[in-house]
Parts: sequence; C-alpha cells; structure tokens
Amino acid sequence: MIRLLLLCVFFWGQAFAEDRPNILWLTTEDMSPNLGCYGDGEALTPRLDAFAKESVRYDRAFSTAPVCSPSRSCLITGMYATSLGTQRLRSAFPVPADVVPFTVPLREAGYYCTNNVKTDYNLRDEQDFIRRAWDESSKTAHWRGGAKGQPFFAVFNCMTTHQSRTSAWSEEEFEKEVGSKLSMGERHDAAHIVPPPFYPDTAESHKAWARYHDCITRMDTQVGELLDQLQSDGLAEDTIVFFYADHGMGMPRGKRCLQDSGLRVPLLIRFPKKWAHLAPGAAGSVSDRLVSFVDFAPTVLSLCGLQGLPQFQGTAFLGADAGRAREYVYGARDRVDEAFDLSRSVRDGRWLYIRNFMPHLSWMQPEGYSDQSTFRRDLKRLAAEGKLEGGAAMYAAARRPLEELYDTKTDPAQLHNMASDSSQEERLTAMRGELRRWQLETRDAGLLTEPDMWSRLKAGETPRGIAQDEARYPLRRLIDTADAVGRDDASPRQRVWLSDADAGVRYWAALGLRARVSLEDDDRLALRAALQDASPVVRIEVATALASHDEAGEALPVLVTALHDDSREIALHAARALELLGPVAAPARVEMQTVLTQARNAEEMGDTMAMFVRFALEAALQP
Repeated sequence: MIRLLLLCVFFWGQAFAEDRPNILWLTTEDMSPNLGCYGDGEALTPRLDAFAKESVRYDRAFSTAPVCSPSRSCLITGMYATSLGTQRLRSAFPVPADVVPFTVPLREAGYYCTNNVKTDYNLRDEQDFIRRAWDESSKTAHWRGGAKGQPFFAVFNCMTTHQSRTSAWSEEEFEKEVGSKLSMGERHDAAHIVPPPFYPDTAESHKAWARYHDCITRMDTQVGELLDQLQSDGLAEDTIVFFYADHGMGMPRGKRCLQDSGLRVPLLIRFPKKWAHLAPGAAGSVSDRLVSFVDFAPTVLSLCGLQGLPQFQGTAFLGADAGRAREYVYGARDRVDEAFDLSRSVRDGRWLYIRNFMPHLSWMQPEGYSDQSTFRRDLKRLAAEGKLEGGAAMYAAARRPLEELYDTKTDPAQLHNMASDSSQEERLTAMRGELRRWQLETRDAGLLTEPDMWSRLKAGETPRGIAQDEARYPLRRLIDTADAVGRDDASPRQRVWLSDADAGVRYWAALGLRARVSLEDDDRLALRAALQDASPVVRIEVATALASHDEAGEALPVLVTALHDDSREIALHAARALELLGPVAAPARVEMQTVLTQARNAEEMGDTMAMFVRFALEAALQP
C-alpha cells in the first residue's frame, strides 16, 4: 500500500511538471535598463545580452515605487503599496488578513516556492507573511530543495547593483567586495565613460558612473552562474525565466525619483521551446507593451494555469488570463528614511506626468544614507555654488514645480518640463484627471501621515480598511487640500482648513502655509492659534511653518516636546523639521543631543525608525 502511494505521488509529480512550467525570477537591485541589450554603449553585460537574444525584451516595464520596500510589497501581493498603506519605507503597518502572498495558490497547487534571500515586504508580522509565502526563504534557498519532478517558483535577489555598492560604500569597501572580482578588461574607465545628460560633466560624475557600471558587470556574471546551474540541472527547457530590477538605478536622480530613471526597469523573459506558445513574440523580439509591477503576480499565476486572487489590482500580461494592454502605469514616492515626501506619477506609452504635493522640497533632499556618496556631496557643493545647469540643476533645486510633464520620445532623459507649455494644456488636464481617478479608485492611503494613520487604527484594523471608508478617510477632501500646497492663491482656504474637523486636512493646510515663500499677517495669526492643535503632527507642521518664517520663539518648544514623544514616528517628524530649519533650530541643540543618544541606543536594539531619527539629528547637529 505504501509503495502504491509513493508511485502515485511520483507519477502525479511527473504529470504536474509536464503540465505547468517552472518559473524563475532573477532580480537585481537599484538598476535602470543599463545593459548592452538595451543599447547602453558603456555596458559590459555579455551574459544578459546573450540571454536577451533568447528572450522577449520589454522596453516599457515599470516599478510602482522608486525604492525597494514599497515595490516589493507590490510584487508579493499584486496590490499597490499605496492601497495597502505600505508605501513608506520601513513603516510596518498591518495588512488585511485576506491579503495573502501570491505564492499561496502556487504552493497549494504543488509548487515548491523559494526565495533567496531578500524579502523586505514592509508590513507588520512580516515573518508570518514570509512563512506563508515560501517553502524556504534563506541565503541557501534554491529550486534544488524541492522533490524530484516537483514544479518550482524560485526567486534569487542579487544585491551587487544596490545603492550601497554603487554609491554609499567607501572606495575601499567597494574595491574589496566588487572591484576585486572584476578583471582589468571588465573595469570601466572613468576618464572615458559618458554620464547621462542629467549629470554635470565632472570627475566625480564620471567616477560614479563607472562604478555603477562595474557593479552591473559583476551582477551580469552572477546571473550567468545561476543560468548555468539551471542548464546543468537539466531544467532550462522546463523553466520560464524572468530577469528584472526592483526599481531604477540607486544613483542621484534615480532611486527615490519618479522620472524614468527611478521607475523604469529592464525586463527580459525567456520562454523555452516547450512553453514558446505562451510568449508574446519570438526569441529576441521586443515588446512595447506597458507593464507594471502590479501585473507580475497575476502574470505568474496565469502562466501556471492558476486562477488569480481577488486582491489583485493588476492584469496578467502573459498566459491564459492575459488581459488587454494597459494604457497607463502609476508611480508613488513617499517617505524614504527620514526624508518626507509625497509625489505621484502617471505614464502612458509616451508621456510622463508627475504631481509634486510637497513642491517646497527638493528632489535632492538631505538624506543621511544617500549623502554618504561622494558624488552626491559634490552635487550639493556645486548646487550651492550655482554651478549646475540643465537636468542636474532641476534635480538639485531647492524647490520643485507643482507639475512635471515630459515627452519621453523626444526627451528620453526628461530634461524639459512641458507642464507650463500652453500647447499641452489638454494633455495636462487629461493626465491630472487620470491621476485623481487612480488615487480614488485604488484608495491612495498616503494622504495621512503615519502618526495620524496609527491614531485612527483600532484593534484589528488596517490602513487598507481605513482608506476604504470615506467617512473616516475623506480622500477627496484630502487630495483637494494637498493640491493647494504651493498655489499662490491658496492661503485663505488654508487658514479655514486649519480649523477643519479632520486632522489630515489640518495637516495639509499647515504644510501649505509652511511651503509659502512668505506669510501674510492673517496666515501668522491662524498658525499661532493652531499651535495647540489636538494632533501632534499638525502641531509640528504649524510650528515648523512659523519657525520657517521668523517666528521660532513659540514654535521651537512645540518641536522639542514632540521630539521627546513616545511615538517614534512623531519624534521623526520633529527631528526632520529641526534638521531642515538649520540655524533657526540652534536653541534646541541640547535637547536634540539628548534624543540623539536615546535614538542610537534604540537603534542598537533593532529599532529601524530610531535610525531615521538619528540620521535627522546627526545632520541637524553638524556645526
């Protein structure tokens, strides 16, 4: 009887493997399509170039966020991070119980699912989520761990192109971990490499661009090693292989930004002959179909002949359930580390629209982690000296335009903002409308600050649930008040909104007044009256607005009080405000030093948010 059972299991596994393909995801971090097969003349990527000749190359593939955690949250759930409340880096909000990893139906269907090794799904109870997602998630996880004949879905994450390697590490660490692994013929000559047009032509930009390409060359070799393993295991003809990056390059004006340099990714998919009928074209062909990360989960299930999950917000672009090609892809930039922001983007096959809801902040905000890069520090120096032009000046400018509109066909580097061009008024109106439609339809949860969202959550609730309730989350009004930030005629409305019943509306009103170049007397009166607001984060924004406009006397004590708050998220808002105030915050230096010491201790205990408080306060306390 036992022998019969084992034979049944064996033959079932064999039949299953014949009916459904294996799926292999080879992912790299922080990389734009800077490969030879995408036309990058500086790239030394022989393995991926050869792989591309066997694959379908997607020229319009996009992440939903220009930073890792939100994009990975989207990949594992098939939902926009802005819908789940997972759009801010390391926020760890809970997600609804009925939102599951998309690998669950794969495992239920008999697939062996492995992840090597990064998860970073940006949600509470992540370890439980990982256990549900994977048969194994570890540094040694491999398709080889499955039973013979068992189909697999395997993910390998390569860190070699990550921002840490390309720009944050010291030169010594880079040479030890990456440079020394390359031959002289594989190294890129900084003197002769050509940086992108949104970089200045300086020694530092050449050096940074060469280092980035060195990392790509090393990654190419590592991907090739995994492809060789698949071939040697005799599985290449049974496996559909994806290669892609988790978002754009981890370089200035790439990661954290919504231009193509931050969101567009390489995507190569190889279909062996056995599964060639699932491919949209022949090997070596190119697809111009718009593809978003929110489409990846439904696509994998479709390729495997499995039904999609109710939670999915994307559309399969391959397999039996492939839907119509999408008209638009969407992007979202929110808080990353200690840098607060809120920007959204809409892109069709040609035009890119970006809406900056915090236009008083630079694309190149101070960031403790990013500012380890010598190239970024050099950009800051050149900006301060007024020596940047064109795209570099746009990136480093102290303020951003409310709207950006780019023709990516004639302006692939997005150097010429056409939002103020009268000939584009109709297109601009359409893109604005599409952004608002998407935010409302997907219930963009980013219009509340983290402290405010936490305060609204009751036991067992999630940001997703709050955002779907118009009474508790008045999204239309929140968008309207956020839309007024940076508009010259908005202060009368913002003064009224400072007394609104909803703290989210009051927050955007205060931020809007803070963002003004100058305040009217009535603005100051309204802000002073709001210093005692019931919401801590509104008080912080009101105090920052006053302190930014030469009224620090009453404002700084409010910020110092918030700095000591038990909520790390509230303390981070206050720390960042004090940092950006610069010399105005000098009277609070003793208190900042006290909290900095506390943050360092908490960070040693694993408190990630404390690290962001440290970043802000260390910068604030620099002489």
